[in-house]
Amino acid sequence: MPGKIKLSDANIHPHLRARMLQRGVTKEEIEQTLEKGKDAKDAKLGTHGKVLVFLYNKYWEGKFYKQKEVTVYYKLIGDETTILTAKARYGECFEEALK
Repeated sequence: MPGKIKLSDANIHPHLRARMLQRGVTKEEIEQTLEKGKDAKDAKLGTHGKVLVFLYNKYWEGKFYKQKEVTVYYKLIGDETTILTAKARYGECFEEALK
């Protein structure tokens, strides 16, 4: 997905917004992942996926993590991008796994 990504509310279903809160994923992280992320190797047929590792250096649910890996799965329907889900993993050394 080349260029600057700017998602509208229509791109993010209310159920997904609730999941984003539970998982600690922001709209901005989704946009950055779509712009700069590498292809997710586990995307199902007909679905696209991108994954990006962020420096985190914060606490999540009481534990300190150096990195946060965000994976976004989406479909392209015409010119529209429909976000299906966004996941986050917290830890370190994620970048090594992406090589």
